[in-house]
Amino acid sequence: MLINLSSNKFFKILSLPIFLYLTFFDIPILNKELKANKKLQPATEQDLYLYKGMGASYLCIASKAGIEFPKALGVATATYVQVVEGKHGGAVKELGDNKLERKKLFAGAEFQIVTTAIQYCPNSVPKDVTKEVTKILKKNKK
Repeated sequence: MLINLSSNKFFKILSLPIFLYLTFFDIPILNKELKANKKLQPATEQDLYLYKGMGASYLCIASKAGIEFPKALGVATATYVQVVEGKHGGAVKELGDNKLERKKLFAGAEFQIVTTAIQYCPNSVPKDVTKEVTKILKKNKK
């Protein structure tokens, strides 16, 4: 004995229980906590190490692929800054909870990426840039 149900009848029969379930019971999908509402945590030393490593890696690969050094450095630096601003609200743990100015983030990111790239792929960094960075590092040691 087969029941002859059309799709319209079938929908009507199932829609009421589904509607009641969705109305009266807790739906886990709709009640998930939004991560956007959480307070952003300042970037830790480990976070910055990861970001500068990724930036240096991009710089090395792009340079070997024939992309001009300033363009590759600009993209790597902008990506670093966007991640620090988006994920950490522009704050670095070592410097407190205050948001850093974008200009300072760019300067710091650029320097970190270049110094890391000099360690891992010195041939990808122009000699004049390497000399300038070395000079700054020696000056800061004193």
